[in-house]
Amino acid sequence: VQLQASGGGLVQAGDSLRLSCAASGRTFSSSVMGWFRQNPGKEREFVSAISWSGGNTDYTDSVRGRFTISADNAKNTVYLQMNSLKPEDTAVYYCATRRLMAWGPILKRVSSYDYWGQGTLVTVSS
Repeated sequence: VQLQASGGGLVQAGDSLRLSCAASGRTFSSSVMGWFRQNPGKEREFVSAISWSGGNTDYTDSVRGRFTISADNAKNTVYLQMNSLKPEDTAVYYCATRRLMAWGPILKRVSSYDYWGQGTLVTVSS
């Protein structure tokens, strides 16, 4: 599975951005899609996840209510709509996919994902 993330950019606090992650290749082997983010010198942290089949979603507390994850199965694409952006949302955002279906805290672990995209930079100025 190959993942291509896009949609990052420079915005001001309070603005919105929509990230996209297009999956290609053996997409039938993908069960869960996740978004993570990372800043230099820090660990990659979980942002959100969605299951392809049932539309289950999860968010980290700091983005809940501001970010919305969605999936377009026909396009093999997952979106992360980010509203009311804050400077602390600044990071490189990565999409990832997991082959085996699972749900719960396991999805917040970097090691739970099998394939990763290249990352897209989001910068929020104050």
